[in-house]
Amino acid sequence: MVRFGYTMMTEQAGPRALVEHVVGAERAGFDFSVTSDHYFPWLASQGHSPYAWSVLGAAAQATSRIPLMTYVTCPTKRYHPAVIAQKAATMQLLSEDRFRLGLGSGEQLNEHVVGGGWPSARTRIDMLEEAVGIIRALFFGDTVNHHGDHFEVDNAKLWDLPDEPPPLGIAVSGERSCSLAGRLGDLVIATEPKRELLKAFDAHGGVGKPKVGQLPVCYDADRAAAVARAHEQFRWSVGPWPVNSELPNPAAFAGATGHVRPEDIAEAVPCGSDTAQFVEAVKPYIEAGFTEIALIQIGGGHQEPFLDWSRKTLLPALRAL
Repeated sequence: MVRFGYTMMTEQAGPRALVEHVVGAERAGFDFSVTSDHYFPWLASQGHSPYAWSVLGAAAQATSRIPLMTYVTCPTKRYHPAVIAQKAATMQLLSEDRFRLGLGSGEQLNEHVVGGGWPSARTRIDMLEEAVGIIRALFFGDTVNHHGDHFEVDNAKLWDLPDEPPPLGIAVSGERSCSLAGRLGDLVIATEPKRELLKAFDAHGGVGKPKVGQLPVCYDADRAAAVARAHEQFRWSVGPWPVNSELPNPAAFAGATGHVRPEDIAEAVPCGSDTAQFVEAVKPYIEAGFTEIALIQIGGGHQEPFLDWSRKTLLPALRAL
């Protein structure tokens, strides 16, 4: 059975609102939730970017059922992997085993803030693999001393460990990341319904592991308003990932998406209130083999009507697939 999730999109709402949103998602009956982990929004029109881990801690206390997950955290530049391990272990304790740690190779948009340059894509994957090893060792309760190609760890140990460590998800976009996810991840994360990514993940050890996708949507009773909002805040999403991961700030994303028209977004993102259109947008993920699909409702101030509609209409329709 496919599970359907809700996204706390930190780029489009402040911290208190995000917690209210995930409480509403739990009440609406979503099966799980995910949280972006950014330092900047992609576009200035989104308007927010609070610290995701504080939001997650508050969400763990404000909810009781819905699983929580980073989608995704980069454990290589802005955060050292030893610090990520401590945060994730604490989240697992606070949430009473409802937390999953989603990891990825990152975007310059967020990671450049600590300086040191932006590594090549190949180096970023190497760094991610080394970081996963450090995090795993700390989750096992080891005292870790590590002197690697990219990271130093000096006598690190986690003193508050859950009985079960958080499952590790790894975001993929190509063969090398699929190999890493299949070998070292407990689940795979992708934002496009590409069957070939999941096949590569399975080929490297991912058979039987959860496969989590994500889909932006823009619910509104006024379809024209939904299209306008999706274009204003989410037109960056039609750009190719290899390009997006290299752009340094919201101004760069605005420049790179200046050619994107509202009709382009309307073709890529289900907009309005036609339930059938939303269901059709989800089907490619199911057909590709995803076992979990997280929806992003575009527009921080438009979550409550989406959650109410989801409870009454969208989730029943999706679960009938």
